[in-house]
Amino acid sequence: MKPIKLLIDLAKKYSWPLFWAILAMVGLVGAQLVIPWIIRSLIDSLSQTPLPSDIIDMVTRLSLVALAVFIARGFMQYIRSYQAHVAGWGVVADARKLIYQHLQQLSLRFYEDKQTGQLMSRLINDTELFERTIAHAMPEMFVNILTLVGVMVILFSMSWQLALLSLIPIPIIIITLIQYAKRVRPAFIYRQQELGTLNAILNDSISGVKEIQAFTREDLTMHRVGKQIETYLESNLKALKLMATYTPLYDFAAGLGQLIVIFFGSRLALQGNLQVADLVAFFLYLDSFYQPVRNLSNSWEAVQESLAGFERVAEMLNETPDVLPPEHPIPLPKPVRGEIRFENVSFRYNPKEAFVLENIDLEIPAGKTTALVGPTGVGKSTLVSLIPRFYDITCGKLAVDGIDVRDLDLYELRANISMVLQDVFLFHGTIRENILFGKPDATEAEMLAAAKIANVDEFIAHMPNGYNTLIGERGVKLSGGQKQRISIARAVLKNSPILILDEATSAVDTETELLIQQALDRLIIGRTTIIIAHRLSTVRNADQIVVLEGSTITEKGTHDELLAAHGLYYKLYTVQQNLTLIPAEEAHN
Repeated sequence: MKPIKLLIDLAKKYSWPLFWAILAMVGLVGAQLVIPWIIRSLIDSLSQTPLPSDIIDMVTRLSLVALAVFIARGFMQYIRSYQAHVAGWGVVADARKLIYQHLQQLSLRFYEDKQTGQLMSRLINDTELFERTIAHAMPEMFVNILTLVGVMVILFSMSWQLALLSLIPIPIIIITLIQYAKRVRPAFIYRQQELGTLNAILNDSISGVKEIQAFTREDLTMHRVGKQIETYLESNLKALKLMATYTPLYDFAAGLGQLIVIFFGSRLALQGNLQVADLVAFFLYLDSFYQPVRNLSNSWEAVQESLAGFERVAEMLNETPDVLPPEHPIPLPKPVRGEIRFENVSFRYNPKEAFVLENIDLEIPAGKTTALVGPTGVGKSTLVSLIPRFYDITCGKLAVDGIDVRDLDLYELRANISMVLQDVFLFHGTIRENILFGKPDATEAEMLAAAKIANVDEFIAHMPNGYNTLIGERGVKLSGGQKQRISIARAVLKNSPILILDEATSAVDTETELLIQQALDRLIIGRTTIIIAHRLSTVRNADQIVVLEGSTITEKGTHDELLAAHGLYYKLYTVQQNLTLIPAEEAHN
């Protein structure tokens, strides 16, 4: 998508506000041209000898016309300003919604090397430039161009010789504008990039303030933030310096035009080739001629700066998701059973990187519990991320209820999968709102039932406002176990046939782990459940335990079968049991 095309497409919705704004601008130009003509007529009448008999009436009529013009101009200024802002801020709102909708459609791979602050900068700062263009820069350019045309017609009608002479500075202005576009626009693009980097660093620093204070790195982060603030300042000043370099050229060109009129216009008046009233009017109109030229430079600067933002927005909208929905999706059979089958599946994040998973053959029976275990970094979380198509497999086939996931509607596929992750994300809001995120249209009774299953009711009585307690961004006011149980309640409420538990009890104490395990035991009943766990004691009752090593599956079976095989699972389980027994023996001694 090209930047200008993006702007035009967004502005189409606001054709009527733009129409009224343009109509008001035409009226403003007319009012601007009428006032000098009234003054010219007045001077021409007062210069006559003898004075006309109806001079008082003429002055009165001209004054009333001027009053009407001033009143109309005020009304048209209001129409122009308000309607232009309706269109401008409307386009900004639509652009932000469009970008956010597009961001939601992008694959997780897109976010792997992106900073939140950079994305926020494009969503907020860059889109705000749309308003500046639509409500200010473009209308002002239209008004100024229209004013230039109107003034030129009037100037030529009064004295074509003097009008031609007043055009001498125009080539200087045109050359300056061309050079301005070549040099200033890249500077403003760079400035916007540095602003995005500043937002990203600030976002990281504010989000990680707990870690900064814990490691006493305030000075280090202050230096980092301060350095980027200085870098942004330098980029901003560089762009503004370039702009300031060209501004005197515009002023010189305007001054040169006025000097030409003074020199040649006075001679034409003295020679009787130009009336004094016309010379006075010429000077008045000349200000209306060169003022738009100066304004055009400012408007052009705003357009250049805005185009830099448009390019960054268009660049983001041109990002395509790696995971694309099928053109003709196949619906899942009802009811959804939740049988999952990996057939010779291999996956790597990047074509230039090694395979994370290779030749995975795995059947996960419907309604049964399958545990994935193995050393850190063998691809357990990657494996389960393939099921809801957060990533697409590189080769092989992955099917749910016999249908390839690439043939399923993405929304339907993910609607039938619930996930409880180790790193719980809770939104800023109340406990109730976070639980209802699993099913926004759930009844109060359904929400309370889900909370009870997840043992949320065990701590809710200690909350100041119960389920209406605000928990802060990412749930900072809650303990790890409390956040985990809220995420389980969310999954209970969603009531999906497929459940994925990724290290759901790894970062909590033993008592909290027991409460969470009780909640999970209630949750997995009748569901196809996949559990990733380092604590092997939590998965010993699984119907199937799958051991990953390297990038492939090395063992499958029940807890007893794998212990009897004396393979990797046996070694991992034995080590964990010994580590558990050592503290108990030390306490006994």
